Amino acid sequence: MSMKRKTMFLCAAALAFCTHAHADDAVCGTLESATNGQDGMIALREGESVNFWRGGTVRHGALHVYKDGEVYRVYWQPEGSGDVYVLANEGATSVRLILTPPRGTQVDTGPGSLPPQKVLSCPAM
Repeated sequence: MSMKRKTMFLCAAALAFCTHAHADDAVCGTLESATNGQDGMIALREGESVNFWRGGTVRHGALHVYKDGEVYRVYWQPEGSGDVYVLANEGATSVRLILTPPRGTQVDTGPGSLPPQKVLSCPAM
């Protein structure tokens, strides 16, 4: 699946929150694969270990993948927390983390993988 199509699926997951990042959007953190390293691709699969880096501090977590018709929704859940945050695409390498309950049916794999993601809206954790 092409990156454009992957982005479309994840953008659909964010619904109205999907816009393209602007130069004035401040990066407040980074999501990266805990399995494939800092520059490795993030596999969009259930339970994938993904780290959230913010100000030199790391918060470990895991991805959860849901599908609703043709739309995939990918969520990040901090380790030890009941909160889940949808990855709302802001382009190929940027997301916003938005606290929201999961929608759709949980599936084992999503639409491929993503490069490390700059986070433009960091939740208070």
